[in-house]
Amino acid sequence: MGNLAPKLYQLLKGEYELQKDVRKKLEFLDQELESVKPALDQVAQVPWDRHHEQVKVWARQMREASYDIEDLLDTFLVRVQGSEPADQSKLKRALKKLGGLFGKAKARHDISSAIEDIKKQLQEVADRRDRCKINEIVAKPADTSAIDPRLEAMYKEVTQLIGIDKSRGELLSMLSSPQGNEVSHEKMKIVSVVGVGGLGKTTLAKAVYDELKSQFDCGAFVPVGRNPDVKKVLRDILIDLDKKEFRELKYDILDVRQLINELKDFLQSKRYFIVIDDVWETRDWKNIGLALVENDRGSIVIKTTRKSEVATGVIYQLRPLSDDDSKMLLFTRLFDSGGERPANLPAEACEKIMKKCGGVPLAIITMASMLVGKETEDWLAVCNSPGFYRGNDGQQAHDTEWILSLSYYDLPMHLKTCLLYLSVYPEDYFIPKDRLIWKWIAEGFVEMKTGTSLFQRGEEYFNQLVNRSMIQAVRDEKGSGDIFACQVHDMVLDLIRGLSYEENFVTISNDDKVTSPSGNKVRRLAHQNRVMKQLTQQEDDTGIARVRSLVACRCDIGSWVLHPSFKLLRVLALERCDCEKGWQGLKHLGDLLHLRYLGLHGINGIYELPEEIGKLKFLQILDLEWVMDIRVLPSGVCQLTQLVCLRVGFRTCAPDGLLKKVTSLEELHICIDNLNDESKRQFVKALGNLSELRVLRIYGILEGTVQSDLAQSLGNLHKLQHLSLGYDYRVPGEEWDRVVQSMFRRLPSWISPACLPSLCHLDLVVEDIDEAGLRAVGGLPQLRRLDLQATVATSGSTATVVIAGDGFFQKLRSCSFGGWMVQFVVNEDSACVSFSLWNGKQQGALAAFGSSTEDESSSRSVPPTVMPNLQHLEFQVPVRALYKDGNGSCRSLGLRCLPSLRNVSVVVDCEGASPDEVEKAEAELRHAAQLHPNSLIPRLLKVNYDEMIRHSTVQGW
Repeated sequence: MGNLAPKLYQLLKGEYELQKDVRKKLEFLDQELESVKPALDQVAQVPWDRHHEQVKVWARQMREASYDIEDLLDTFLVRVQGSEPADQSKLKRALKKLGGLFGKAKARHDISSAIEDIKKQLQEVADRRDRCKINEIVAKPADTSAIDPRLEAMYKEVTQLIGIDKSRGELLSMLSSPQGNEVSHEKMKIVSVVGVGGLGKTTLAKAVYDELKSQFDCGAFVPVGRNPDVKKVLRDILIDLDKKEFRELKYDILDVRQLINELKDFLQSKRYFIVIDDVWETRDWKNIGLALVENDRGSIVIKTTRKSEVATGVIYQLRPLSDDDSKMLLFTRLFDSGGERPANLPAEACEKIMKKCGGVPLAIITMASMLVGKETEDWLAVCNSPGFYRGNDGQQAHDTEWILSLSYYDLPMHLKTCLLYLSVYPEDYFIPKDRLIWKWIAEGFVEMKTGTSLFQRGEEYFNQLVNRSMIQAVRDEKGSGDIFACQVHDMVLDLIRGLSYEENFVTISNDDKVTSPSGNKVRRLAHQNRVMKQLTQQEDDTGIARVRSLVACRCDIGSWVLHPSFKLLRVLALERCDCEKGWQGLKHLGDLLHLRYLGLHGINGIYELPEEIGKLKFLQILDLEWVMDIRVLPSGVCQLTQLVCLRVGFRTCAPDGLLKKVTSLEELHICIDNLNDESKRQFVKALGNLSELRVLRIYGILEGTVQSDLAQSLGNLHKLQHLSLGYDYRVPGEEWDRVVQSMFRRLPSWISPACLPSLCHLDLVVEDIDEAGLRAVGGLPQLRRLDLQATVATSGSTATVVIAGDGFFQKLRSCSFGGWMVQFVVNEDSACVSFSLWNGKQQGALAAFGSSTEDESSSRSVPPTVMPNLQHLEFQVPVRALYKDGNGSCRSLGLRCLPSLRNVSVVVDCEGASPDEVEKAEAELRHAAQLHPNSLIPRLLKVNYDEMIRHSTVQGW
């Protein structure tokens, strides 16, 4: 409903020559919608099963009418605005001419008749509304738009403290030998963890897996879910067991039998630990179990399930939390750990909450999230709301589902809509945050707010859903801490799928049949894990042509072709789908004049987009990330003046003149290697006009005056948050397997707090780093992730910065120095720290990396703090250069100066080194990491290993 008022206003107040009778009818629609919206808001606040049947019928009719009205308004706007001439000087004349089109008899009759039909439809539902008595509903709670800082602490408590210690100990005991606490080295052991949804089965299995996996040769943690693709599950197990080997494309074509054989061969001589999470059916487990090898090496398999009949082996029945643990979990979510808890908590309400939640963590977390921000005296009113208490015979799963539905109805209107949209995704699907928000925007779910962009507003919506525990945030695994995706718990997904069906919001296709409740027109269509086929004439006649959103995930689209009847489509998203090479399924793309979002994420086999894409004047988002075979965008993209997001892979190049008319971009990922020097200059100059740009990723080489033009343009981009320049992807065996080429000789002077005050992520390829550049980057006030990549052609380089006090990389959480070695040295007076980078090419710099010593006694002292929030650090050690003169060492890296460090990854460059030198370097790196207060275990990756072997053979090793 929120979309209609702005569009009506645009028609009534805009420069359109409407006939008098048409204008009056539109004014009637506007007035009727304004009067009906408060009643709809009230209906939406109440659980559906509590409404009188007449109210349900009225709400359904009103919803369908609103869809029809929006389709009509959009069709009108497309006919007027969608045919703008290329010559902007003729715009006014063209608008008048096009507006006059509706003065002609047939056109006037068409638009007037359509509005008259809708007017009668609204009059009927208005009469029904007058007959229904809709009581007033309690006002909505206040919104919050930032991530609740208590939520992260709460999840930490859930996984590490609250109620998990006992169950983890019991499960570990089951996995241990009778003789002691060590994991058994006998026959393979299968343990099934059984419990209702939301009880914490996955959390428990993951905690045990993380604790024991280092004792095994290999491991895998793979979700299954309902109606799984067994082939995908088997391949996921292979990838987890050996990420490098089994990611090759040749394993994509194997069938189930061949994948089982690959698994059996791989596991034959291995001691493995595999967790199969969320198994629903016995037949699925049997297929997976065929691949598990009994090799008497003490291997372990854990599976989690809600169904006792699926459990095999040793069964561990996960119990609900105790009353004490339940209260601790509830209060941890409700109150800051450092805040005072009210002394007069309502005891009756607390007891009702505990009884209803039944010790199910998901239910407790969800209920607590709903109570956050409410006064304690209001808790009892929530507990006494109709349906809350069902007596002692209610099942836990049913109660938890009801609590989730209660939380859903507690959401503001806009969040209900955004949450329901998540039902288009399959179970256990990682939903990228940015793509989800862009879809919300394309659908019109995100309301404009003065001073805030639509994307930022959408981020607020996303954060609110996280805060209310309706979705689960997925954070950057490298340690930057940013949320990049979300998942939906099975029980929440069940809830929103049911609501979406009842409200005809999303229709999920099933066995090639598309059905909607009560024969309504299908408005949003989702295909999941299936083979997509062409529409039948019957389906086309039953309302498929009114589809406004089509989302396909993990589908086979090889025989599917976009049907020209989808004329009202606003969102077309094909994600991680399979098709044959040269697929031509988008040949009718130019007919989708209403399209706002086009996403083809991760699809190979598409060689080009049709030139007719230039007709899509309303297109806002074009997402082709990881579409590897499109080398150049069609020139028609240059006509898409409403684009706000253009995201393509590192191979896909820009058409010449892209930014002449495309001037509203907020996000841009593009390769410009195809452009000549003059075109590159024009491109980077035009970047300076993109005043709303937040994300910029350019693949390609910028040299000479182009760099100075780029510097001038970036100085105008005050909202820039993410900046990536250069090549950071290489594909072995193809022409892109090139040496990483430098974008810049050294860190540019314009990368500074003054020029880029909002920059959060920086990804750059440079030859050298000097002290001035390092100090400037360290002063960026919002920087959270830094990736500096050296080129192979890098000359001798070293940089040292003396850090005294605060102000150096204050918010940095993840840092990667590709090609450089790092060291932190506390000065003699312990007042400051010298931070040094060295690339192994300049021997004079070696002294800094061997001159200080660090032992257990010095590790007990408290050094000055630098990079106070850094959690992930990655750097490189040039082994041969380090030990060349016998003075170098990795023992004194000074990692103690990084108090928040959790993960250390080191690339060990073996070129020219002896095996003894490599072994020595690895031992010293482990020692240096162990001295850190967090007792770190570094992740060591050897490169140029063959060069070490060749060198060793020559030297007689």
